Amino acid sequence: MTKKKHKEAQQAQSFRIKFPRRKDGEMFGRIVEILGNERMRVFCEDKVYRIGRVRGKIKKRVWMRQGDLVLISSWDWETQTVGKLGKCEIFWRYRANEIAWLERNNRVPPVLDINNIPL
Repeated sequence: MTKKKHKEAQQAQSFRIKFPRRKDGEMFGRIVEILGNERMRVFCEDKVYRIGRVRGKIKKRVWMRQGDLVLISSWDWETQTVGKLGKCEIFWRYRANEIAWLERNNRVPPVLDINNIPL
């Protein structure tokens, strides 16, 4: 296969997009602030801020940046403390082409628009 044909074959590949499983407590979130030590402040689609921890499986493979759209699963086994943020696990980061597809098909909740996140 020549270079040109190989390049065309790569561009024609379709991709699958991961969606949150609501019954398992998964949801969309936006990274608002990077705190260090694999921890980030995440604004979730239920309008709650949480401290997100990057899952060990993707810790060294996927680099997170501020403003990235991610999938999180909240820690429901931890007791909520007054005055402290809840915790969650970040287990998926969407790439630019996946975000474009999600926005084109109205799958991202409007509360997670990068320009409308309350500080």
